[in-house]
Amino acid sequence: MDSKRMRRAMIFMIVVFVAAFVVIVVANWDMVKHKLGFAAQEPVQEEAPAEDEETETESGQIGGDLSAFLRDETFFDPEVKFKSIESYAGRNVSLMMSSVAKDLRIMIVDSVGRLVTGTEFTVTIQNLGEYTDTDRDGVIYVDGLRSGEYSVSLNEQDGFRVPNTITTIQVRQDIEYRVLDNIEYLMLTEDDIDPEKEDKAVNGAEEDADGTENRELQFDNGSAKLGIDVSKWNQEIDWEAVKDAGVEFAIIRCGYRGASTGALVIDPRYEENIRGAIDAGIPVGVYFFTQALDEVEAVEEASMVIRLIEDYDVDYPVFLDSESTGGGGRADGLDSDERTRAHRAFLQTIEAAGYETGVYASRNWLNDKIDMTKLSDYRVWLAEYADVPTYDQYYHMWQYTSKGTVDGISTNVDLNLCYMNIDTSINHSKNAAGYSGVVNGDSGNVPR
Repeated sequence: MDSKRMRRAMIFMIVVFVAAFVVIVVANWDMVKHKLGFAAQEPVQEEAPAEDEETETESGQIGGDLSAFLRDETFFDPEVKFKSIESYAGRNVSLMMSSVAKDLRIMIVDSVGRLVTGTEFTVTIQNLGEYTDTDRDGVIYVDGLRSGEYSVSLNEQDGFRVPNTITTIQVRQDIEYRVLDNIEYLMLTEDDIDPEKEDKAVNGAEEDADGTENRELQFDNGSAKLGIDVSKWNQEIDWEAVKDAGVEFAIIRCGYRGASTGALVIDPRYEENIRGAIDAGIPVGVYFFTQALDEVEAVEEASMVIRLIEDYDVDYPVFLDSESTGGGGRADGLDSDERTRAHRAFLQTIEAAGYETGVYASRNWLNDKIDMTKLSDYRVWLAEYADVPTYDQYYHMWQYTSKGTVDGISTNVDLNLCYMNIDTSINHSKNAAGYSGVVNGDSGNVPR
């Protein structure tokens, strides 16, 4: 067969196929329209049963309303047989515990290590009984215990999955001045508290000032270094500008204990300040405002400070800020002996971790509120706003005004002179190769 005849045959077959297809479509046009969605949707007319008439189907169903059972209050059992998936599974919680001396702090934490608040958890301490977190802060504190091993279990609590194991801890008879395990669980931010009620330090040096203070930058002939101390109150700081202004060191507030609740709170600008100062090449130290009522709380404060500074090169001392809150603070009523014991516990804990440490206070506070004869091994940072200090004991650093001005800081700022010899050649961060546990050399005591 030649090619012309082949083409004719193929064309004939195609025509026959198309014609057959058209005939089939025309014959089934109604069905085609319905499949393609062109057909109008006409409601199916059914004869409704009489209002009171019930029709029984072959399967035994009575009535035509398939959802009628949902409106039947008697259809379901009165008791719920199943909880929702969320409440059935619950949140996983566990116990974290620590002890300073003759005490036990129990923290209820979730699977990512956060304190679980808002629930009255109860624990059972073997041979002692049950203790409940009545203030729902996720912490149960028990003191006055004898030394020894204690077994603790967390009682069942609706909505939570509690461990079915018993946790044991050794309670100490005497204080060990070392960083507490799990102190991070007690460290809060200002988002967790009311700063207006908690951050209440009152500058005693301002109240004692005699009007002769020098508010200018004092550049010494080499026997003292000029520095500043800052906190959240100084707002955002341009640390490069501060460095260019001639500032040689900075003491940065890392946190405080709340004057009302006693919460341990991180200064909201601590991280940016310490990083900014170090990046600008300014050596740093830190300070912490205390409201500790006793030695146990003082060790907690020191533990928090060490956790906050251990990753940074802190060359200057760690200072304990000892001030009033104006009479309403939780620690304002301590007598000199009680305050001194608490301060010493803080200083010993900082010292045991390998950092230089000392006390910041005004002249009158040092004279009247602390027994400095019992803290003579530590540095003294004197706050006295006068042309010449009248404090008649040794001090190592002098805050001579709170109304200084420095380029890079928009607010007034505290100005200080440091008489200590500070070795800044060693990286004092915990994991640095040069860290030795001994921070500073010559004390640089200055008698007045």
